[in-house]
Amino acid sequence: MEGQLNNPLHGKTLEAILNELVEYFGWEQLGFQININSFNHEPSIKSSLKFLRKTPWARKKVEDLYLKMLNNK
Repeated sequence: MEGQLNNPLHGKTLEAILNELVEYFGWEQLGFQININSFNHEPSIKSSLKFLRKTPWARKKVEDLYLKMLNNK
């Protein structure tokens, strides 16, 4: 459990991560960074979460982009 202390993803829900990314990048830039339909075509938090929860590779990309964003803030 101690290893989680330095993990910025620890305790963050996927929804919270996605909301922060949308606030920081906007949907258009987010769709450019991670090219998935739920970001590029009629984007919404709900549809994106549904896709990300069942698509591990896409979720990993979202988490990686979130970590990158935190490092750049």
